[in-house]
Amino acid sequence: MADKQVGEKDEKEMQKHDEKVEERDVLSTVVWALILIWAGVAFLAVNQGWLEQLNLPQGLFHDLLPRGLDVFEPSVWSLIALGAGVILLLEAVVRLLVPAFRRHVVGTLIVSAVFIGIGLGNWFGWNLIWPLVLIAVGIGVLINGLVLKK
Repeated sequence: MADKQVGEKDEKEMQKHDEKVEERDVLSTVVWALILIWAGVAFLAVNQGWLEQLNLPQGLFHDLLPRGLDVFEPSVWSLIALGAGVILLLEAVVRLLVPAFRRHVVGTLIVSAVFIGIGLGNWFGWNLIWPLVLIAVGIGVLINGLVLKK
């Protein structure tokens, strides 16, 4: 009976802590705003022809899509995913380094690795990128498991 009361008390304290963190978690707001800004910049770059000036490799659908529908080109979405993955990776680093923003980051790291994999997959080939993403995620989960055990 006493264990149940202690468990409920710990759970309530954890819930209060999580609510306080969510109330003042400015970092998540900034990160999602940056991802939206990045996506807007990527679409603007396509619409203005800036990507063509960078000589980035064209995707499979470039010649098949009518002019004006370039935003549906997979390379644009790869660029957006790559930027989002890097932004999420930076969020995880900030969360680890700044005590005020400290939270669990394993989920963020996994999503970041997947987005970076999607972003790089069209340029370096899926046969190379996805095994590397799986290896990175596995190492991250392993390290997290070992650190939490201590």
